[in-house]
Amino acid sequence: MAAKPKLHYPNGRGRMESVRWVLAAAGVEVSWLGWRRGEVPVVCWSALSPLGCLEGAVQGQTQFDEEFLETKDQLQKLQDGNHLLFQQVPMVEIDGMKLVQTRSILHYIADKHHLFGKDLKERTLIDMYVEGTLDLLELIIMHPFLKPDDQQKEVVNMAQKAIIRYFPVFEKVLRDHGQRFLVGNQLSLADIILLQTILALEEKIPNILSAFPHLQEFTVKISNIPTIKKFLEPGSKKKPPPDDIYVRTVYNLFMP
Repeated sequence: MAAKPKLHYPNGRGRMESVRWVLAAAGVEVSWLGWRRGEVPVVCWSALSPLGCLEGAVQGQTQFDEEFLETKDQLQKLQDGNHLLFQQVPMVEIDGMKLVQTRSILHYIADKHHLFGKDLKERTLIDMYVEGTLDLLELIIMHPFLKPDDQQKEVVNMAQKAIIRYFPVFEKVLRDHGQRFLVGNQLSLADIILLQTILALEEKIPNILSAFPHLQEFTVKISNIPTIKKFLEPGSKKKPPPDDIYVRTVYNLFMP
């Protein structure tokens, strides 16, 4: 049996949260989902067919581990041991590799678990959508590190950028092709990162989707895919919104 992926990062969202989302959506957070016919468990491999699972799923055990960085000594040990290619985290140990750089990690996991399109055209579309969404998500990631007086101003800025620049693009995509997913009518990295970003924005701006009916429908449908639904429930690997403890930990780790 292959070793579980192992995530190295502080105990909070940051840039590792997207990795947790993709692993969970791929079915790596739970080893399998299925339903029973009589006494025989019928397995549904979500990495191959995320929508083939039924709501009455049987849950397997957690399939990725995390080592939370809390001190500079822990970070220094990774750096001194040549575990961090560019001396930075996130870092994910997977398939005998130590992967760094968030986008590279996301691409590898998505491609491995059939969440990165079936051909070059689909992969390029997925990549464009993900890159745009990550630009918006970066504003959310950095928000708790702003000065208190600047945080509310940044919420207004995030809302404006989402409503004017980003959400109209995805609303049009969903409206024009009439499918439930952004690319290829199957779950992809683009859907996962967009849902993550929408839900994070809704924590700050609950009515952010009021003018986007197709994105509202998208959010409900993707949230109810069994692997994702499980990730959104209490007790999963999903991290809560950043608090003062997380902010202090990050400052203590990475500030000189």
